[in-house]
Amino acid sequence: MAGRPGYVTVPILSVLAAIGYVYYTAVFLAIPAWLGLATAAGVANAVAFTALAAACVATYAVAVSRDPGRVPPAFLPDVEDAESPIHEIKRKGGDLRYCQKCSHYKPPRAHHCRVCKRCVLRMVLTCSNSVEFNDHHCIWINNCVGHENYKIFLVFVLYAVVASLYSLVLVIGGAVHSLPKNEQLGSDSSRTSIYHEGVRAMWLAEKAGNLYHHPYDLGVYENLVSVLGPNALCWLCPISRNTGNGIRFRTSYDIPLSTPPI
Repeated sequence: MAGRPGYVTVPILSVLAAIGYVYYTAVFLAIPAWLGLATAAGVANAVAFTALAAACVATYAVAVSRDPGRVPPAFLPDVEDAESPIHEIKRKGGDLRYCQKCSHYKPPRAHHCRVCKRCVLRMVLTCSNSVEFNDHHCIWINNCVGHENYKIFLVFVLYAVVASLYSLVLVIGGAVHSLPKNEQLGSDSSRTSIYHEGVRAMWLAEKAGNLYHHPYDLGVYENLVSVLGPNALCWLCPISRNTGNGIRFRTSYDIPLSTPPI
């Protein structure tokens, strides 16, 4: 339902909340995930989207607060006026359009709003075929869209469409860019599981029909290096020290691996 004109209503708060949500998602979630707020590209996009969001809020506020246009009290239609060759008449009787509630003639394209309780100049209607009984007091701005705020309302809609498309691009870009990171995180988690539950991991892999690769299997040469040392000339020397510290071991996930000597 529409509220009294000039009051902040639930639909208005809903529009402001939607703008705030889209702004937060684009600037503080999508841009950092895709470009990063510390980069020149990230700052430029954040500034651009902030300016666009500010334009949306500003034009929306004007559309809400600006009077859509009042019929001048002294208005009288002049059927002999050469500058106004078109005069609207009633569908029944053919008389000039007259508002019984406001007690004055209606200019072309003006209509009475039941919520504003007055006639509005160049009022935007929901249906041009039912202008006599169907007005359009827009609940999203708690105001009529008329001659004085028609342009600003249209500009707000254009800004909102551009901002929506812009935020969609940022969200998709952030989601696509963060996808490899999610996959890497998943592989890191699987590594930890293999370290602690190697037997169970092998059983689960075989059960699923996958080929299991032991994380400590580095290949024949690297396996020898991990035990005998990197110098092949000392492999058979009994006084050479062991490699590593016995706590941390190289795995097949560690790159780059050493290559056998030529």
